[in-house]
Amino acid sequence: MTIVIIIIAIALIFDFVNGLHDAANSIATVVSTRVLSPKQAVIWAAFFNFIAFLIFETHVATTIGKGVVESSAITTAVIAAGLLGAIVWDILTWYLGLPVSSSHALVGGLLGAAITHNGFGVVIAKGVLMICVFIVLSPVSGLILGFIFMNITNWLFRNATPVKVDGYFRKLQLLSAASYSLGHGGNDAQKTMGIIAILLFTSGYLGTEFYVPLWVVLACHAAMGLGTLMGGWRIVKTMGQKITKLRPVGGFCAETAGAAMLFVSTFMGVPVSTTHTITGSIIGVGATRRLTAVKWGLAGRVVWAWILTIPAAAVVSAISYLILKHWI
Repeated sequence: MTIVIIIIAIALIFDFVNGLHDAANSIATVVSTRVLSPKQAVIWAAFFNFIAFLIFETHVATTIGKGVVESSAITTAVIAAGLLGAIVWDILTWYLGLPVSSSHALVGGLLGAAITHNGFGVVIAKGVLMICVFIVLSPVSGLILGFIFMNITNWLFRNATPVKVDGYFRKLQLLSAASYSLGHGGNDAQKTMGIIAILLFTSGYLGTEFYVPLWVVLACHAAMGLGTLMGGWRIVKTMGQKITKLRPVGGFCAETAGAAMLFVSTFMGVPVSTTHTITGSIIGVGATRRLTAVKWGLAGRVVWAWILTIPAAAVVSAISYLILKHWI
């Protein structure tokens, strides 16, 4: 029981780091457009991160808990090593200011540890393939939706003065930021729920049927909300200022596009990257002005970080497993 409690604590630490790392996803646009101060933005985002459990069911948690590796390969050492792999990659990329996916870091960590423990046969190919497809699909969808929303908005407000447009969207961006934070909390917090639930299930604490207890749901949302309150300022700067310049109307369109993608994928039970989604949306909005409005060199660095996330986290978790298996 003691080791299970320790691993649950590590999982909640990961969720906290996830909120810290991915705070930029929820607040970068609203901070860079100066609609909210950084302090106001993190409080706003953290609140909607937490209440997401009232809206979304735990489909994503079930996918992570049962759809990545066979439950027979799940041991306390595998879960602990998987979490450590994800945490190390998150902290490293946070330090470098790179907006990568905590979700994919967790998937990579789980895969690396489980494969090291019991070979490639434990991998559930269908679930991993779906996640890999959405690595491409979520940013591309965000880009397309951001581009479309921005063009529609420009057309609808073509006769309005810039001052009026700015005034309208300063208010509307509060709603879009809230929506994106709901989607972020609903999709991202569920990954850690899935890890804790599969730990409890394989340890015999859930009986014969896999489910996510309410206390796990509340604990994960609380940990992510606290992480978001701490902010991830290095990544906020990359997301909100370095990729492209944003005004309130652009911030609204990017957040709305990202939120739409997250709501659909969460209801489908697909664990997607909130980081990939909002980055694609921001690029789509920037591209409506002109292609050179997007700093493609930086965008390329971000994409490389995305590609490396699953294998890098898997390597760290595999090494962690080889050490931890002697102790757990």
